Amino acid sequence: MSIAVVGVITLFVILFALLMLKVPVSYSVGIATTITLLISLPWLPAVTTIMQQMTTGIDSFALLAIPFFILAGDIMNSGGIANRLVNFSKSLVGSFPGGLLYVNIISAMFFGAVSGSAAASASAIGGILSKRMEKENYPKPFSASLNITSSTVGLIIPPSNVLIVFALASAGTASVEALFLAGYLPGILLGLAFIVWAAMVAVKNKFPKEDRVPFSQLWEDFRKAILSILMIIVVVGGIVFGVFTATEGAVIAVVYALVLSFAYKEMKIKDLGTVIVKSSKTVAVVMFLISTSMALSWLFAYNEIPQMISRFMLSSFDNPVMMLVAINITLLIVGTFMDMTPAVLIFTPIFLPIVTEIGMDPVHFGIVMVLNLCIGLCTPPVGTLLFIGSGVAGVEVSKVIKPLLPFLAVMVIVLLLVTFIPQISMFLPGLMGK
Repeated sequence: MSIAVVGVITLFVILFALLMLKVPVSYSVGIATTITLLISLPWLPAVTTIMQQMTTGIDSFALLAIPFFILAGDIMNSGGIANRLVNFSKSLVGSFPGGLLYVNIISAMFFGAVSGSAAASASAIGGILSKRMEKENYPKPFSASLNITSSTVGLIIPPSNVLIVFALASAGTASVEALFLAGYLPGILLGLAFIVWAAMVAVKNKFPKEDRVPFSQLWEDFRKAILSILMIIVVVGGIVFGVFTATEGAVIAVVYALVLSFAYKEMKIKDLGTVIVKSSKTVAVVMFLISTSMALSWLFAYNEIPQMISRFMLSSFDNPVMMLVAINITLLIVGTFMDMTPAVLIFTPIFLPIVTEIGMDPVHFGIVMVLNLCIGLCTPPVGTLLFIGSGVAGVEVSKVIKPLLPFLAVMVIVLLLVTFIPQISMFLPGLMGK
């Protein structure tokens, strides 16, 4: 047995063992990478190499966009922007049966699109609507499951931090601009699919509806929300049309969010320090995850693991459809125990050469991968959104699982549509020449 094969076995055994022991993902990845490299190198070169790869892995101008988008999302969460988006959504669709369900979905689409954060969307929108929905006798587990899954839409509709991470992991084969354009139609499709399922449940259970608001109230709520919605056009439009880079767009998002938050008088100068500290903690976790994952990606290349897996899968599946099904199933399993950022960084170098070999566009694969891993955010044992959404709604996680399953089924159906109908993802990039 070659050293490379021993290294592969050692890597995955240690990694999965640490994850099962609930060691944080970043530490699990870093420890497994270091031990594996020690098999083929003396300890000093091995440790030095890991440190170099961790450092150079985050030495990227494009990655600067992530801290700024995280800060922008936290500012929006504290600055009254979520309230305005919820009020506009309520005026728009609240009068339908089960209206607050649609309000939750549409608000999550708006807020996720302007913040790029599913966690921020789940906490902000859920925090605003959960008590209101409980008061109107919506089942708490169902409301929580809706909030949990609808929050993922913001990871697909740009600006999205994870799409930036995929662009980095793809080594330049998928641009941020093209990925941002490709995310719109799948994100909207997912949101509409949630609305259809919510409507079926609402009609069957005779959920309440809000009073129809006069046009004057609808216009007033739209007027208050329009500046928040325009942020999507300013930031994403500027990036797509080449006015500024993704990093510069993230900085503009921070400035835009600050101006709005102060203008709305929902945030004061003294609150800014608390928001920055909160964002800094999140950034530290995310960047450490990225650095250890980049070291692991380098180890994959060093041991030629992507080539080994590629040869195995290409020889095992002569049908592209079965190949994509196998990759999707693998990613669904990975998503249940690994956070999205390290999963993207670790598995993109493995699967991207395989899908390009069978003719799949890297941009298309990026959307499929992100949509796939979004499902993992909603499932135990690691699902971040599952715990955030349950905590915000004040309901036990075990009670959320049953009503959550149909929403996960909806996500899988949309995943299959996006996987096997490339035009859903590639129409807008093709239209814009990206």
